[in-house]
Amino acid sequence: MNRELEQSIMAAGDLPTIPLVATKVMELIESEAATAEELGRIVAADPAVAARVLKISNSSFYGCQRQIQSLSVAIVILGFNTLKSLVVAASVKQVYKPFGLTEKMLWEHSFGAGLAARIIAAHTRLANEEEAFLAGMFHDIGKIIMNTLDRDKFHLVMQRCYNEGIPFEEAETSVYPYRHDELGSWVIRKWNFPEVLTTAVMQHHRMEIEESDPYEVNLTAIVSLADLFCRQLGIGTREPLEIDLTASIPAKILKLHPERVNLLLETFGETFEQDKDYFS
Repeated sequence: MNRELEQSIMAAGDLPTIPLVATKVMELIESEAATAEELGRIVAADPAVAARVLKISNSSFYGCQRQIQSLSVAIVILGFNTLKSLVVAASVKQVYKPFGLTEKMLWEHSFGAGLAARIIAAHTRLANEEEAFLAGMFHDIGKIIMNTLDRDKFHLVMQRCYNEGIPFEEAETSVYPYRHDELGSWVIRKWNFPEVLTTAVMQHHRMEIEESDPYEVNLTAIVSLADLFCRQLGIGTREPLEIDLTASIPAKILKLHPERVNLLLETFGETFEQDKDYFS
């Protein structure tokens, strides 16, 4: 591993991490001994996370026909796996502090990619919806870590992007000896998320996974396409980018025809506009 990358990962232990409530929820669900009452008690122990979970669960994204006003109702209606992704989403937002313009754009792009990935997974049925949502949420977590560790250094990268019009991936390698996807994948591994998520984060730009497990390939392609959707619509970027989505590598891997890509993009754009306030 790159020595400076390793040092950054170790330093990341001093960052605001995902709260204990998220860790406890994931452990309890994975133990298969979870009950709605016990999960409700764990989430309620962190009022800020509980409030955000309720807020997000009432978005049109989750399609509930009535207003959810309690954690117990949210757990019963949405299910344990959806609750897990909601708790992580509600928890991870605190990693984006201090919340200035840079953090706002990074957060917007992250939850936008999470929404897009979940929609693509739901329509294609090529990956678990909640896993896609988390992978989309985490795909650029490396940028957050870079910004938190050294804001001045990170802003040098952003300035190169805006002033010279070059891609972020090119600008970051002129300042850092590693890339945000490398850093992000190692950080979420450190946070004990499944390997399939670390692969999706690591490869969402490179797509160098031809011989990997088909599910890993599909999940990574979904995250990569979700990222392109956000760029196309200008979500979390300074301005929209004109991208030939149908000709993109992830669209080809997922075998999506132009009409399907356009439908997914339109569905995502409408959902994002309806629900962005729920995630803010």
